[in-house]
Amino acid sequence: MPKYLLLKHYRGGPEPHRPVPPMDRWAPEDVEAHMAFLRHVSELLEKNGEYVDAQALTPARTWVRYGGPDGAPVTTDGPLPETSDLVAGWYMIDVESYERAVELAAYVSSEPGPGGEPLYEWIDVREVMSEAPSTTDPA
Repeated sequence: MPKYLLLKHYRGGPEPHRPVPPMDRWAPEDVEAHMAFLRHVSELLEKNGEYVDAQALTPARTWVRYGGPDGAPVTTDGPLPETSDLVAGWYMIDVESYERAVELAAYVSSEPGPGGEPLYEWIDVREVMSEAPSTTDPA
């Protein structure tokens, strides 16, 4: 079965969406409901045999990129500062199809936010390479 990475974002995506305050400004019960939902998603994936891993990243204000021994570390305000596209975390899933990966991404995106309203945050669905890319042109 193919593996997919579901990348969750802190703020929006390539176009504007409804504003949501940072989680440190949410009511405690909203934070707990949000975290309970994420735990539920992990439990559901485990029960279905689709869970591989899940990790959350802490919000960062600055990032350091390492470019190898000949490159000086570069400090920036995010991996894609021009879009404020910061990865919040991810789920690694092992599912039957791309369609199932998208279905799960839609479910994760409906996680509750302030007041219990679904966040509908951006989730990137990316297939994980299972083998080295071909070096020959099929055409």
